[in-house]
Parts: sequence; structure tokens; C-alpha cells
Amino acid sequence: MQVSAKKTRGFTLLEVMVVLAIIGGIMALVGANILGSASEANIKTTKSQMKLIEGALDLYKLDNYQYPTTEQGLEALISKPSSSPEPKNYKSGGYMKGSKVPTDAWGNEFLYFREKANKYEIVSLGADGVEGGEEDGADISSND
Repeated sequence: MQVSAKKTRGFTLLEVMVVLAIIGGIMALVGANILGSASEANIKTTKSQMKLIEGALDLYKLDNYQYPTTEQGLEALISKPSSSPEPKNYKSGGYMKGSKVPTDAWGNEFLYFREKANKYEIVSLGADGVEGGEEDGADISSND
């Protein structure tokens, strides 16, 4: 009785290259979707932070009859401003929890401008941290 030795055959270089190309293509598609989702999530987080600040500004205005000035800035929500016009009915403990005003999703401070007595704008400069830009580097305004 003779045992026949089976011939084992490995993968050719071409087969390995095709499999690696397929895996690379799948990774590129998945990676693009994940990165796109992260950018979108950062924009949504920034808009949510703006809404939180807007709520605190509205409470400030209810107590003090006007929004903080541009010079007083968003810090007026954390500690009582000493500059004019000094708020007369400032809430003990401020209008936001914590000792800092929230930042945008990229860790940048929001810009605050009081345009008129009853109108303001909060701006995030986006991922790039500079004025203007496109996609996730675009500015985000509370007036949008």
C-alpha cells in the first residue's frame, strides 16, 4: 500500500496582491465614513454647546434686563462683571455650572458679540480656529 503525498500549493503573489487591494479598498471606504461622521459629530456638539450658552444668556437677561456687553463677554455667565453696565440682579453662583465657559468641540473658545441691546451672536471658528473656512473648518454662528 502506497500513500500518495498530496501536493500542497501556496498562494501566488498575484492572489495575495488582489486580496490586499480588496482589504485596502474596504478600509478606505470605512475610514472615510468614520472621519466624516466625526466631523459631523463635532459640528453638532458645537451647536449644542451654543444652545446651552444661549439658555444661560436668556436667564442672565431675565434677571438683569439686558445681555452682557461684548466687552463683558461670556465670562459674565460665570462671574459677576464689574464693568458698566454692572448687573443689579446677578444670580449668586452665576448662570452656568463650573468655573469656565464651555468651549467648542475642538477646544476653542466661543466668540461673543452683542449687536444691540436685545441681540447677540455666538461664533465658533470651526476646526481650523481661524475666521472663514470650509467643511469642518467653517465658522458656526448662533444666527445660522
